[in-house]
Amino acid sequence: MERVAQIDRKTKETDVKLSLNIDGIGKHQIDTGIGFFDHMLASFAKHGRFDLLLTVKGDLEVDSHHTVEDVGLCLGGAFSEALGDKENITRFGQACVPMDEALVLAAVDLCGRGFYFGELAGLEEAPLGSMDGQLIPEFFRSLAYRGGITLHVRVLCGANWHHVAEAAFKAVALALRQACSRDDSAGVPSTKGTLD
Repeated sequence: MERVAQIDRKTKETDVKLSLNIDGIGKHQIDTGIGFFDHMLASFAKHGRFDLLLTVKGDLEVDSHHTVEDVGLCLGGAFSEALGDKENITRFGQACVPMDEALVLAAVDLCGRGFYFGELAGLEEAPLGSMDGQLIPEFFRSLAYRGGITLHVRVLCGANWHHVAEAAFKAVALALRQACSRDDSAGVPSTKGTLD
C-alpha cells in the first residue's frame, strides 16, 4: 500500500500545495519563496528519501514566519495522513549527523502525540540568508505538532550556522526515515494497541 499524502492549505497568509511519498527516492521540487528554507527542505527530502513536491505563495512582504510555520503544519499533516494507523512501522528513530564542525542529534517517536524539544545552541539568533534563524524551531514545532511526532533536536557542537541548520534538517530526516521504516512483524507498535 502506498504511503502518500496530498495537502492543500489556503489561508489569508499562505497558499500551500504539498505532495509527500514516504517511500520515495528523495525526488523533490520545492518553491517556498525563501531560498535558504528551500535548500533545507531539499536536504530533508533527499536524505529522508521522501519524494516531496511543494509550492507556497506566502505573505513574504510581511516576513517569512507564516510560510515556514504553515509548511511545517502541512508536512506534519502529510506524514500523519500517509502513515494512517501506523501499523507495521518501526516507530522510533534517531540520527546523529556531522557536517564539518557541526554535530546534531535528532530523535523521533511516531506516537501520535505532538511534542518538540530543541537545544539549538543559539541557532535561533542566526541570520540564514533571507530566513530568520528563530524560524527553524518554529518549523520543527509545527511539524511535530501536526504530525503527532515527539521530536527532539540537540546541537552537540557547531560554529557555522549554515552547517548547524543543515545538519539539523538532515538528522530529523534520517530519524523520520528510520521511524517510518516498515516492520511487518510489529503490528501497531504499542502495548496499548494504538498510537495516539
